Amino acid sequence: MMTDPIADLLTRIRNGAKAKKRYVDIPSSNFKVAISQALLRERFIRDLKVMDVGPQGTLRVYLKYTSEGESIIRGLKRISRPGLRKYVGAGEIPRVRSNFGTAIISTPKGVLSSKESRREHVGGEVVCHVW
Repeated sequence: MMTDPIADLLTRIRNGAKAKKRYVDIPSSNFKVAISQALLRERFIRDLKVMDVGPQGTLRVYLKYTSEGESIIRGLKRISRPGLRKYVGAGEIPRVRSNFGTAIISTPKGVLSSKESRREHVGGEVVCHVW
C-alpha cells in the first residue's frame, strides 16, 4: 500500500524526465488526472491519456523536451503532504521561482495552477511546485 500517491506521481514524472523517457505510466486516479491536466494547461507536459488497463486504469503522461533534448520540467517539489497539509488563502498564493514556475493548488473550483487560482481569486491546498 502506498501512503502518498501524489508524491509517487511527481517522482515518476521527475525520474522519467531525467531518463529522457517519451512517457511515463502511472496508476490512475481522478486527483492524479486533475494534477496532470493542470500541468498540461501550463505546458509542462506534452499530452496525457487515461487507459483502462489493470484494476484502476493507467495514466500515461507524455513528457515535453526542448529542441536540445532537455526536459521542460526542471524540478518538482511536493509541498502539502499527508502529515503536514499546507493551505493558502486567495491573497497568499505562492510565486514559484519568481513566476518562472507554478504551484498546483487544489481548490473548491478544482485543481488549478497558481496563475489560474489568482485569476479565479480562490485559495486552497498547495499540492506541489513545478519549475
